[in-house]
Amino acid sequence: MAKGRKINPKKFEIGQLKIILLILPLVIFMGMPIIFILNHAFKPMEELFAFPPTFFVKNPTLENFSKLIKFSDSSGIPLSRYLFNSLIVTVITVGLALLLTTMSAFALAKIKFKGRNMLTQINQIAIMFVSTAVLIPRYLVICNLGLIDNLLAHILPLVAMPVALFLVKQFVEQIPDSLLEAAYMDGATDLDIYLKVILPMIRPAVATASILVFQQVWTNMETSSYFFSDDSMKTLTFYMNTLVNANNTVAGQGMAAAASLIMFLPNLILFIILQNKVMNTMASSGIK
Repeated sequence: MAKGRKINPKKFEIGQLKIILLILPLVIFMGMPIIFILNHAFKPMEELFAFPPTFFVKNPTLENFSKLIKFSDSSGIPLSRYLFNSLIVTVITVGLALLLTTMSAFALAKIKFKGRNMLTQINQIAIMFVSTAVLIPRYLVICNLGLIDNLLAHILPLVAMPVALFLVKQFVEQIPDSLLEAAYMDGATDLDIYLKVILPMIRPAVATASILVFQQVWTNMETSSYFFSDDSMKTLTFYMNTLVNANNTVAGQGMAAAASLIMFLPNLILFIILQNKVMNTMASSGIK
């Protein structure tokens, strides 16, 4: 390496230009679907079916969103009810899932107890199962607990997230044992260490797990489809997908475009807010 040359210079250097030119096409390619979704939702009917199709909207309109709201109101259950259900379910489920994930990761990574390795292996095996494979056992559990048409039927099946636990556990394992031993010598309990040592040091991993859990909960349709017969208890995702499938006609394409944007925006906003933490998690090779 040349004298005085830094690996990550703070200011722009000519040598960085080749990296930018290499990455720029990939960034544009990855960003095109996001730009298309944003533009597609605001297209009037004539642009939605224009040939050749247009990528950018020329005459943006809110007509698609107004039609979506009116259609929902005419069905007997307002759109706000589905949105309220989704917000309540998402907030409670994500909160409980992160609490369970971080506490379990701390226990499996740093506390020695009988059966720890077996529990870790069970979690790793659970990662291989898709939701469809456990649908019948989940239904039987929910049914036997008497939770059909109960808010808990939305929450309980999604509280355990094996992928999030695996990710956070790997991060917790990087915390030096000497740090925890020093805390124990100062009289700290397991709860004190969890709250004052573990959580502050694994914030990037928690942020990444938050995105994974949020996406799983926000886009979930399984609970609404199989555990609820009362439409007023179903979530926004279920309603939007039902709307798109039921109105797969020329007149319904505008509402479908608006619904797609509404479902996509929360994921995009959350990722933008937490992107720095996510990058820290992926790039981290140890905690100093």
